[in-house]
Amino acid sequence: MRRAVLPPPSLTARLAGLFALLAMLLLGAVGLMLYRGLETQLTLRDDAALVTRVEQIRTLLQDSDTMRLVHDKPHLFENMLGNREALLVLRFPGEKPLIEVNPAGIAIPDVPAVAADAALRIDAVRRSRGPHGTPFAAVAADTRTGQPGRALRITAGRLMSERTRILDDYRRQIVLMVAAASALAALAAWLLVRRAMRPLATLAAQTAAIGIGNLDARLDAARAPRELAPLVDSFNGLLRRLAASFAQLSQVTADMAHDLRTPIGNLLGQTEVALGQPRSADYYESLLASNLEELQRISRMSDNMLFLARAEHADAAIEPAWLDIATEFARVADYFEGLAADRAMHIACTGTGRVWADPLLLRRALANLLANAVQYADAPSTIELDARAHDPDGAVELSVANAGAPIEADHLARLFDRFYRADAARRGSAQSSGLGLSIVRSIMQLHGGRVEAASEQGRNRFVLFFGGERARAARC
Repeated sequence: MRRAVLPPPSLTARLAGLFALLAMLLLGAVGLMLYRGLETQLTLRDDAALVTRVEQIRTLLQDSDTMRLVHDKPHLFENMLGNREALLVLRFPGEKPLIEVNPAGIAIPDVPAVAADAALRIDAVRRSRGPHGTPFAAVAADTRTGQPGRALRITAGRLMSERTRILDDYRRQIVLMVAAASALAALAAWLLVRRAMRPLATLAAQTAAIGIGNLDARLDAARAPRELAPLVDSFNGLLRRLAASFAQLSQVTADMAHDLRTPIGNLLGQTEVALGQPRSADYYESLLASNLEELQRISRMSDNMLFLARAEHADAAIEPAWLDIATEFARVADYFEGLAADRAMHIACTGTGRVWADPLLLRRALANLLANAVQYADAPSTIELDARAHDPDGAVELSVANAGAPIEADHLARLFDRFYRADAARRGSAQSSGLGLSIVRSIMQLHGGRVEAASEQGRNRFVLFFGGERARAARC
């Protein structure tokens, strides 16, 4: 049988409980200090009263006929004690008591006596425990009598029942007051925290109301507490990124469906026509060749989408190395030399140096840019591959430039979006999937660099920026 798991307490309950605990500890500490202070004052008061009474008896016995007072007025000494929980013993040391006043039957303590010629101070009081654990204070002092060489010893004591009762009542009051104050503090804290948490509830309601249909909604930062402003700003930033990603995903889905519709429509249409009536072998051979081109286009589109999906993951691994730029330029130029020659174009490579990049990804980025240039450059013309080093720490700029129709500024910012084409007339081109420049941007993002496009004076230029040592150190 599974045990029921209790839900964790709410943040309001936790804060209220913590505040109540702090209030209880603080009030308890204050109450303990007050209790100890009262206990000390009462102890000093009782000890002083006991010493004063003994000093009075001591003075009285020195000023009068000691034996006459002891025999004729024993009640005088009993009345001087003040209550029935007191003890008084008058005797000569080693002899029986002359007077023993002990209504409570307290055991006579053995207390060191203060000499007859010494002053009686409060530190002469000795404390112990009496019946039932009640505190008991006692003091002993010698006094001169009319008999030479003999000193009468006065032993006085008192049970501190009254003091114990006062302290017990005070302690109970402190406990009750601390408990009541802690409960009130917990209630007040709960109400205050609950009121303070209302902005969170409002933000939660606003967050719950956001869905796919209203990703443009934002949390109201003006009504949120100052402490929640960073959280609100971060969440609104997240919403902006989600909205942009969702819009881009929707656009990519629509564009991909549009681009897939053309080759799939071609395949279906040509196949239906071929099946409409018997055809010759040459016709079927031509049909299969056409279908192969369309299937290759779909395959390239799928491969490119898979590459982009993998490149967008933060853990996508690359294996960079120092590459000779002239060698890489020569490699990619040699690959496209035949295609360029067919269109009366020439590929020129300038610049030397090294670049820190993944070999396969760099070649793919250059190949995409060069394929784009061969496809859209004016003929006859020269396509230029150029390399420039800007910083002493190894930052490099690689560019592909060609003469061609100018690209409007509105299109330059979106050239690297998926399936975007600046020339709407070319959307149906079977030679392009609209993903080449998107792949170039993803490759540069993997390298911590960037790609930019410019169009001026009849030349279109695409530039790859690779960071130097500082950029690589920041990525590490």
